[in-house]
Order: sequence, then C-alpha cells, then structure tokens
Amino acid sequence: MHIDPSQFDPSQFDEIIDRRGTGCSKWDDMERRYSIAAENGLAMWVADMDFRPPHAVTQALRDLADHGIYGYSGDDSAYRAAIQWWMAERHGWDVDPSHIFSTHGLVNGAALCMDAYTEPGDGIVLFTPVYHAFFRIIKAAGREAVQCPMTLTDGRYTLDFDAFDAMMSGRERMLMLVSPHNPGGRVWTRAELEAIAAFARRHDLVIVSDEIHHDLVRPGHTHVPMTQIDGVEDRLVMMTAATKTFNIAGAHLGNVIIADPVLRARFAQRIDALGISAGLFGERMVEAAYSPEGAHWVDGLTRYLDANAQLFDAAIAEIPGAQSIPLEGTYLAWVDFSGTGMSSDEIRHRICGTAQIAPNFGATFGEGGEGFMRFNLGTQRARVAEATDRLRDVFADLQ
Repeated sequence: MHIDPSQFDPSQFDEIIDRRGTGCSKWDDMERRYSIAAENGLAMWVADMDFRPPHAVTQALRDLADHGIYGYSGDDSAYRAAIQWWMAERHGWDVDPSHIFSTHGLVNGAALCMDAYTEPGDGIVLFTPVYHAFFRIIKAAGREAVQCPMTLTDGRYTLDFDAFDAMMSGRERMLMLVSPHNPGGRVWTRAELEAIAAFARRHDLVIVSDEIHHDLVRPGHTHVPMTQIDGVEDRLVMMTAATKTFNIAGAHLGNVIIADPVLRARFAQRIDALGISAGLFGERMVEAAYSPEGAHWVDGLTRYLDANAQLFDAAIAEIPGAQSIPLEGTYLAWVDFSGTGMSSDEIRHRICGTAQIAPNFGATFGEGGEGFMRFNLGTQRARVAEATDRLRDVFADLQ
C-alpha cells in the first residue's frame, strides 16, 4: 500500500475543529454538567480526541455512502483479519480470528464479562483510582466493587499485593485490569503483570484486561499485552478497540478476545442470548484504521500527544502544591492538587468556575482519587496552551 507522507504531517493535529453543536457529549454537554458555556470553555473531560481520524477511515465511510445501501453485513472476515494484522504488527500478539467477539464498546464488553463469569453479590476487584464507568456497571449489575487502592510513591503508582491479599474475602470472582492504566497513566511492566497474574491465581479470579489505550504509549515505554504473561491462559479475557486509538468512539465497537475454550463458550452463550452483533459502519472504519496508513498516523499522533504532555506538565510544575503524575500511556493527565491545601470545592471553583476548564473530578475514580483532576490532552496544542495559561492565572496567588 502506498502511503502519502503529506497525510501524516503531525501539524495536521493543530487544525482547530469546532465540534460545538454537533451533538458530541464532550463539548455540547459541558454547560449542563459544569455550567461552562461551550463558546468560553475548554472541554477536557470526556476521553475522546478533537482530531480527525486517518484519511482511510473517512474514505471508507464515503465509499459506503456512495454505494448507498446499508443493509445487513454478513461476512466479517476482513474485519477479523484487520484486527489480527494490527495485533501482530503493533503488539507481537498472534490472535486467532475465531477468538474475537464484537461488543457495543468496551464498557459493554466489561458488563458482559460480569454477566458471564460472576453472580449478583460477587466481588469485582479494581486497582483504584480507576476508570469511573466500571463503578456504574458493577453497581447496576448488583455486584460489589472491591477497591484496592494503589500506592503513590514519588509520583508513580505501584501495587501492594500484601495489602491486597489481606483485603480478599473469598467472594471475589473477577479482576478488572486497566492496562495502560486510566487515570494513573501507568504502563505496567512485565514484572508487574506477572505479579498481577499471580494475585489472580491465588484468589481464583478471572482477569478482564481492558487494553483500550494500548496504542497510546509515550516514548521510552512499551505496552505488554496481558496475553503474553505466563499462567493466565485459563483465566484471561482480553478487551481491545480501535475506537480510542483512532478517535472513532462513536462507532461503539469493541472486541473481547478469549483464547480459553471454557471462558469463550460461556461468553459466546451470553452474546447469543442477548443477540449482540457488530454494525456495518464500525467494522468498515476499523478495517481502514488497522492498516499501514493507520499505523503511520498513530506514530504521528503519539509524538504529538507526547509534546502536549510536556507542555502541560511544565505548566503544572509552576503551581505550588500541584503535581502532574508522570504520564507513561494514554492522553489523560492526572493532576494532584491536594498539596495546595485547598478543599475540593475551592479547586473546582478555580478550575471550572474561573478558568472555565472542564476536567474529570478525581473522586469519581474511586479510593485514592480525592484531590485529583483528570485532563484530556487529546486536543490541539493551542488549546492545551490556553488551558495552561488559564491554570497559571487562577493559581497565581500561590506563586
């Protein structure tokens, strides 16, 4: 496939795209949720980006539109082959296409895993602070979120398995792992993943590994798929998606990939019972994204996001008492404001009320999130620079 280098100039990410009035939650729900008008505010909460996807993705949709008929899609072999190619090419992971299930996004995938492998009242282990949507689906399913707070030492999260072992009651049936971690930004090392696997074996937990951010890793770090860790074959469910990588979350399409035949059969039964299948448009978008063109685009994207993070972290470092946790993966900055000595209400007032920036509030991510804010850096550099200027201004009295 010929790749036109001009399509991948990182400066393409500088183009300001006005998403207001398009029905997107990130910009059009900001006033309702934060009392911040879209014309004045900076939306840095919902975890999607303000960039267009690779040209190939848009062209795939244009081709569908030109065809003009949008009936049932039957043959998904090209879609499965694209996933197989991407995982092998980018992650050194050999995926059997018959192990792939499509879900309505990965929150849906996680909910289906709970339905397949646990019962009401069972415990679901989370390393907190962690992706807030998990708490919602665990509660709605009548399960219990078992929060295992991570340890923050010198700005880096670690896992204290002695403490976690002591917390287990025997009612726990599943561990929901987020790798790379959201919101802490950790890219887990192989040794850490091996320790997680050993913990799951000790307590007989199914590991559901949400690896949606696996393509978005900063220079100097390498994502290790959980499937490459020994001793998890009989208890591992992998979850991946192209949606975060290529900013196509509106497709609501994720993949649950299960090598173990027993786990796979149980999941297949729930998929069949609920009548879940993928849509035509999402499949075509993923086929186009998981390609050499898409890979080249992602390389440019990760360089751009790295520069955004450097700019943002430098500004946070100028605010006395604030600390930006070093970001290893994802595009989500996790900032600790507890050292300012201010209450959560005061921090919110300054950031949301005065600076007119809409981040995620740390407490929604569970134990250990208090005093933090999560900022989405997946936007144009001019907007990141504007956010840093506003943050400097609203905390200027601390200088």
